Amino acid sequence: MLAGTPVILLREGTTRETGKDAQHANIEAARSVAETLRTTLGPRGMDKMLVQPSGDIVITNDGATILKFMEVEHPAAKMLVEVAKTQDEECGDGTKTSVILAGELLRAAEELLDQGIHPTIITQGYRLAADRATRVLSQGQRTLEAADTEALRKVAMTSMMSKGVSADRSFLSVLTVRAVRAVVEKEGGRLRCDRKNIQLVKKQGGDLADTELVEGLILDKDVAHPGMPRRIQDARIALMESALEVRKAETTTEVRITAPNEIEAYLSEEDRMVREMVDQVLRSGANVVLCEKGIDDAAQLYLARNKVLAVSRIKRSDLELLSKATGGDLVSRWAELEPGALGHAALVEERKVGEDRMTFVLGCRNARAVSLLVRGGTEHVVDEAERSLVDAISTVGLALEDGAVVTGAGASAVEISSDLRDYANTLGGREQMAVHAFAGALEVLPMTLAENAGMDKVGALIELKRRHRAGEHDAGVDVLAARIADMSGVAVEPVRVGRQAILSATEAAVMVLRVNDTIASKSTGKGGSGGGAPARGGPSI
Repeated sequence: MLAGTPVILLREGTTRETGKDAQHANIEAARSVAETLRTTLGPRGMDKMLVQPSGDIVITNDGATILKFMEVEHPAAKMLVEVAKTQDEECGDGTKTSVILAGELLRAAEELLDQGIHPTIITQGYRLAADRATRVLSQGQRTLEAADTEALRKVAMTSMMSKGVSADRSFLSVLTVRAVRAVVEKEGGRLRCDRKNIQLVKKQGGDLADTELVEGLILDKDVAHPGMPRRIQDARIALMESALEVRKAETTTEVRITAPNEIEAYLSEEDRMVREMVDQVLRSGANVVLCEKGIDDAAQLYLARNKVLAVSRIKRSDLELLSKATGGDLVSRWAELEPGALGHAALVEERKVGEDRMTFVLGCRNARAVSLLVRGGTEHVVDEAERSLVDAISTVGLALEDGAVVTGAGASAVEISSDLRDYANTLGGREQMAVHAFAGALEVLPMTLAENAGMDKVGALIELKRRHRAGEHDAGVDVLAARIADMSGVAVEPVRVGRQAILSATEAAVMVLRVNDTIASKSTGKGGSGGGAPARGGPSI
């Protein structure tokens, strides 16, 4: 009120929450997301069925995939979705750990808020604890040699342990390590693994045991013309970005033919242009043409007569990978195709995989690109296998790049928690309460593993603490045997995964805690919900 006149700041229908009400509402929304993923953690974690509006079903245990399909609307909950997205992009694994930890940090912070601790004090304490936690994690890391195949396999198997492919993890881990080693490169004295150089091709049929590593590239396309050869040795490959067909006019055109002989002249000109394109391909010396766009029927016929294998409508990403593997240039205009632009491979052939035909490019000159042909009995199995292999490839690549791993299964979390409690006692202010809360939040990870395995979670945590105090720093939750055991040779993960999970979870929790005023605008009815109301028709969990 100003001199008896109301001052209107917000449009009619806008809602606003301030102070503790806003903080509690945001914390509750974020924690709901974390609780959704909590039951999926670990080898005994449960799967989620995601039903999309179209009726399509996704069954998965992968944290990033679950959050992607949930279509979260609440702004605070979206922050935890961003945590998972960042974790997945940086490390490829550990998404569930980061989100569950963020949710538990917020739960602990809510208790501190109720005790009258200011959010600024809590955030300061959390940042101190996160910094200390990452240092303790680095101190507990073990060196991993690039030549240690068995250690790399354990990293891959740890990643796949909680996925639907866990029964075949031993076999798949061998393929994963071979694939990563094939693409790893040395830059500036350090190893670097580009995950994009490993192509994953899904093909329903058979079972997971039929999954194979192909030291080359696979195109999910068959040969363009039945008269073309199905197998070319010593392949000289033309990689075409443009179509091998007569260029269509970009605007509406009209061709007027007034005499019968003009029809023949028109068709002859089209044929001449197509022949000119094919002649340029033949002059370059190419015996394989891989084209991003279409190939004219007449061009297919002329190429077939000259024993040239051609494949059309290839994905852009596959064409770029072929360029890297074969050493060929991507040619944007057929007239620019020269012998020096060709790529080379020992063999290009069409093979029948299941009920479909696919083209294999093998023995590439630059063997820094490989393919994994993923098989499975159903579409859901193949999709989950692909997600599992992506995570495993990422973790093995990180382990090779950093050359350092830590023990998983909750062992690192308990070790850090124990150190944080000692560290908190050295602090003089109220920040020590936040550090203690951070330590307690970390302990939820092994407790959740134990709970999902049907163990007594409190008893498991007590036993873990006892063993760590006795110097058993690698003691963790052996979920498969439902006991506490030394997990150093069983559950191994790259140190970067744990570090990123701690930092991402802390940043998200701090961001949510610093918000004390939530203003939701009224929907304008122009395509957005405005006030953050849940969208109807989203997938159910």
